[in-house]
Amino acid sequence: MSTESAKKADQPAPSASDIAEATALLVPATSAGMPPTAQLFWAVVASNGVLNRGFGVVSSTRVAVGQYQVVFSHDVTRSAYVGSIGLTGAVGASPSGEIAVVGRFGVPNGVFVQTFTSAGVAADRAFHLTISS
Repeated sequence: MSTESAKKADQPAPSASDIAEATALLVPATSAGMPPTAQLFWAVVASNGVLNRGFGVVSSTRVAVGQYQVVFSHDVTRSAYVGSIGLTGAVGASPSGEIAVVGRFGVPNGVFVQTFTSAGVAADRAFHLTISS
């Protein structure tokens, strides 16, 4: 079984009405596949707050244990923030933990990130952050 077939087997098939409803809501995409008005920014930040890589990100700073500020080149106040604990490299095993992301008070182009152990104790953790606007 191919990888794509295996993925399809894990999901129930959509109904014709599901497909019709979803395609009626489509926004025309650019050649890159995103709607012309969409913006996607991202950052990969080390546990010490150093920015490893990203797109549309200006800086990252460790504020305190498990607290970070990540600043982007655009106002992100009306955006969706998604964070995940993860290493800055392509391979390895990340320590377990939790993450919370929210807009940065007083910084319209900033995001405030908190990282914790699995027990809920503030801890420095590397993370990946995506902003959809």
